[in-house]
Amino acid sequence: MHTSVTRVAVVGALAIVLASCASSSTASGTVQQSATSSSTPAPSPPAPSTSSPSAPAPSTPSPTGGATITNRWVGPPADTARLPIGTSRVSLTTAAVGGLYACAAGNPNGGGAHAVGPWIDERAGTWDLSKKVAVQGSVSWPMATYAELVEGDTRTITSNGVPVGQVTGTFPIAATDPAYAYDRNPNRIAARDATISLPLHPTPAAEPSCLGKGRIGVLRNGVPLFAPLDERNRDAVAYETQDSCDGHPQQTGVYHYHDIPSCIRDAAAGTSTVVGFAHDGFPIVVERDAQGNLPTNADLDRCHGRSSPIELDGKVVESYHYAATYEFPYFIGCFSGTPIA
Repeated sequence: MHTSVTRVAVVGALAIVLASCASSSTASGTVQQSATSSSTPAPSPPAPSTSSPSAPAPSTPSPTGGATITNRWVGPPADTARLPIGTSRVSLTTAAVGGLYACAAGNPNGGGAHAVGPWIDERAGTWDLSKKVAVQGSVSWPMATYAELVEGDTRTITSNGVPVGQVTGTFPIAATDPAYAYDRNPNRIAARDATISLPLHPTPAAEPSCLGKGRIGVLRNGVPLFAPLDERNRDAVAYETQDSCDGHPQQTGVYHYHDIPSCIRDAAAGTSTVVGFAHDGFPIVVERDAQGNLPTNADLDRCHGRSSPIELDGKVVESYHYAATYEFPYFIGCFSGTPIA
């Protein structure tokens, strides 16, 4: 019986996070767990990248000196100026490549963006990443925590739900914030302690599982992942406004992402970076080809994943994993394994 206990070093992942926000070390406000930000919102953050990185990314060497990881995609990179809106790809009955298998129908009176932003072209069914506005503000969270413990066949993750090494926007969204014209998110961010136990060696289930509302994964900066849907089952990444790191809080204060946020995605320049875990235990990976491009839906299966070599826990292993993309469903379309209750 395997009884060894290992505290997984998340140095690589956290180094990426910290490097990506080094320029934010002079954040205008620090919010304690029960405090409200009183800082003046910072200027609007820079517009997100409009294309996949163009600089070649070197292959990821094995820590043991073995084979390197080389990714090759079957098609061209996604056009981030004309990304398909994913709402029409949501199904309540089945999983499909490029789609999302949802557990429940949307609430037509649910919250979310109240107006369609100018970055969205509903007639064409596309949206432009470069034109999307971001919620203003630069609030730091020095009390943020994240840890992984590997014991036997279990990976236990603990966090308090606010981002390690990252800043967030100012919430509730101020009436003076340009984002307020489209999304009036009235919620405040609150730290929430959470512990999840995931299988260390997950296996695919006989059939995929649907994605519910709420937490479906966690990133290695401690922030929960939600499915890329708003309360109406629309494409949340396209319609809702988030901060400069693509996050925002829901009604009970849980700060979360609906995709792999730009601050982490863009900082992960190697060919294989495990940035988090879905609630079935499978890793979530930012992976690139030799030109630095992310995969597209054409490279992935109906749950938005694939099996290939990745770097995990200090070793290069062949593993099923979910992959970050610019296209809907962005990082997951269904659970390939059995999700935790």
